[in-house]
Amino acid sequence: MSVAAPITESKVDNSSLPHSLLVPQSNRLNGAPAWFQQRSDAAWDEFQSLPLPGNKDEHWRYSSAKKLALETFQIAADPSEADKQEALARSIGLSKTAAKLIFLNDVLVHSSVVGCQPTVGDGMRAGSPQHGLICLPFDEALRTQGDVLEQYLMKRKADLGSEKFAALHLAHVRAGAVVIVPKNVVIEHPIEVFHWVTGENAVIFPHTLIVTGDHAQVTVVDHHGSLRDESCASIAVADFVAGPGSRITYVNAQEMSLSSRALNISSTTVGRDASVKALQLHLGGAFSRNETVSDLIGEGARSEMLGVSLPFGDQCVDMRTLQNHIAPRTFSDLLYKNALYDQSKTVFAGLIQVEEGAHYTDAYQKCRNLLNSDEAEAASMPGLEINADQVKCSHGATCAPISEDELFYLKARGITDHESRKLIATGFIEDVIAKLDNEDLIAELERLIEEKFALVS
Repeated sequence: MSVAAPITESKVDNSSLPHSLLVPQSNRLNGAPAWFQQRSDAAWDEFQSLPLPGNKDEHWRYSSAKKLALETFQIAADPSEADKQEALARSIGLSKTAAKLIFLNDVLVHSSVVGCQPTVGDGMRAGSPQHGLICLPFDEALRTQGDVLEQYLMKRKADLGSEKFAALHLAHVRAGAVVIVPKNVVIEHPIEVFHWVTGENAVIFPHTLIVTGDHAQVTVVDHHGSLRDESCASIAVADFVAGPGSRITYVNAQEMSLSSRALNISSTTVGRDASVKALQLHLGGAFSRNETVSDLIGEGARSEMLGVSLPFGDQCVDMRTLQNHIAPRTFSDLLYKNALYDQSKTVFAGLIQVEEGAHYTDAYQKCRNLLNSDEAEAASMPGLEINADQVKCSHGATCAPISEDELFYLKARGITDHESRKLIATGFIEDVIAKLDNEDLIAELERLIEEKFALVS
């Protein structure tokens, strides 16, 4: 196991820095391993040294890093007891779960796992003895599973534009879920994690790490939400490592307030004959950005990258993806669908990259945009980079207004324009959600989508 060391403050003089409100707290993770403290300190130095991406940065084309408004945010304060109770009451979610963790302002307020007694505040000390699942809050995992975190925590460089924000995350991370599923263990029901934030200009740094052994299976659902209509932010990172023959299903449901900012950076490593299916659901946030990289490193590896966004008003959703085929005979399929209203905007930039030696790659990429307003804007930039032989790769993007014929058909039967557009948009995104192949999970996401449609005028 890794040797623990006391937390020490960074040696950098931060008094004159423009991001002084984001200086790491010296006591955020007492007893963390020495390797983690060293990486955290180095990340803070890196954050300060890296410039904010500019408009000429290709990874921020049609977007702006300034929308994350770092200079206005400060580390979220410890929540009150009343706020904790509100977070507990609002974390309804799925009817059946293998484990459930609830965080508020990066503080654990509830955790439970099948076969273990629920705990409040201190986290689970062990996984279920019935199935060997290890599901721990981040700080507890650092102390008890340090070797695993040292091997997998943020080892993939965030090279789709948000290196500066990834460094900020690593300098501050103290909360999140670490899921380790041993060899041949199948977790029947999903693990559900809620990340709530409250406080004007408060920012949280949730982390998710999923590691599966050979032929293991698990589903994890992350919710990111705001307790109130406040200008707050979430800078989240998720790492997935799928061992040979294993299967990971992951859902990131971003449901924050409409004045918030959300950034999610995810890295997936798919081993031989393994499969990872990940859905990004964008519902809240004035500005929401997602960067997703999938490295297929073993023969027979499969990656499905799914996305749904429903922006309205002046919401902006920014999506950047990389399907990186490293081994031969690998498969990836990306399907992103966006239904836009009012003056909203979506940006999609995706690349299928086939490296030398990755022969017989099979890769697909599709982004479709449905416009419900003449003022909505969708920018899509799919791409291919092929350096191997005997491959099948295709990519494309479509952008079209809602069909007048379909609207006429529905309205002629007495359905209002608003309800007609809702029905068409629901049908438009339905096939993406259906790929999750879990009735309870699909019903929960449909409920969240229905709540978002209720806000559309």
